[in-house]
Amino acid sequence: MTLQSSINQLCDKWGLNLDHIDRAQKDSDETVVELEKRLCDINPRNDTSIVVFGSLARGEFSAKSDIDWTLLIDGAADSNHLETVLEIGRIVDEVAGKSPGQEGVFGNLTFSHELIHLIGGQDDTNFNTTQRNLLLLESKVIGDSAAHKRTIRNILNRYILEDTSYGDHSTYDHVPRFLLNDFARYWRTMAVDFAYKRRRRQQAGAALRNIKLRMSRKLLYVTGLISCFGCELGLCFNTENKNCPVENCIRGMERLISFSPLEILAQTVLKISPERQDVLAGLFESYNDFIGLLQDKDARNILNNLTPDQYAENSVFQDARRNSHRFRDGLDHLFFEVEPLKTLTRKYGVF
Repeated sequence: MTLQSSINQLCDKWGLNLDHIDRAQKDSDETVVELEKRLCDINPRNDTSIVVFGSLARGEFSAKSDIDWTLLIDGAADSNHLETVLEIGRIVDEVAGKSPGQEGVFGNLTFSHELIHLIGGQDDTNFNTTQRNLLLLESKVIGDSAAHKRTIRNILNRYILEDTSYGDHSTYDHVPRFLLNDFARYWRTMAVDFAYKRRRRQQAGAALRNIKLRMSRKLLYVTGLISCFGCELGLCFNTENKNCPVENCIRGMERLISFSPLEILAQTVLKISPERQDVLAGLFESYNDFIGLLQDKDARNILNNLTPDQYAENSVFQDARRNSHRFRDGLDHLFFEVEPLKTLTRKYGVF
């Protein structure tokens, strides 16, 4: 299998068959290789990185997926940047067979200054919040990664070095509340934006977005929480010693968030609940079924064309909804029944 390491370990240890996830990872890897081949001469500068998001960055790509991307600039503005963006867009559209989403968040220029310095306040727009959180939670570089790495490090520096309670040796508190609150804010923003898009697009595609909100969007929030709990859970390297320098914690979190969301979830389950529990196995089996749904062209077309008055009678939507309940139940058990996540969730994730 070509699944990432912890997911592969979980499959072997628990006897899971995650065939759709495996296929999606292979499709993702092949698409990344194709993009790297075709974009290798487009972006020769080390102050910019071509960054992809969404299903491709998560390793969940399928033939019907968009390729969401941006040209991340961690340097001076240059009039040639626009020509670079247009050329990247042309090539990406050829590889994907379609353009990025309608909201204008992708397929453009992104400057690191706004991502790093405009956190909170009225200047931290929905657009800026979305790009910053996705950069942390689901981004992958095509080509030179220097600008991407610097931007990630500086964003984490903002969140953690300015969090006065982080690393307080009197309480051994290694949970970045500033960052955790922004992940929570972004999750609520996604939920509110679902209602906005449903009205704006006159219900078009609402059923498919509903299922994605229950699954892949929720997974982003979940792995954001886990990343914030990473030091306490022992998932970040060199953080078992609670007196380690804060800079080590930042590097540990930087390493942790470099994995895909599903890989982070698998690492967590193996760490804190290594023996098979059916309710936790259901987390990965239900997500595998969700990926299978996205790979099924007929099912996607049905959901894309479904109207709300048809939801109750449509078997594809109802099956996907029931599958999302299995995913939800697995998360409920993991965060509210399994220590130490149970204590961390109650202390930091509720109030």
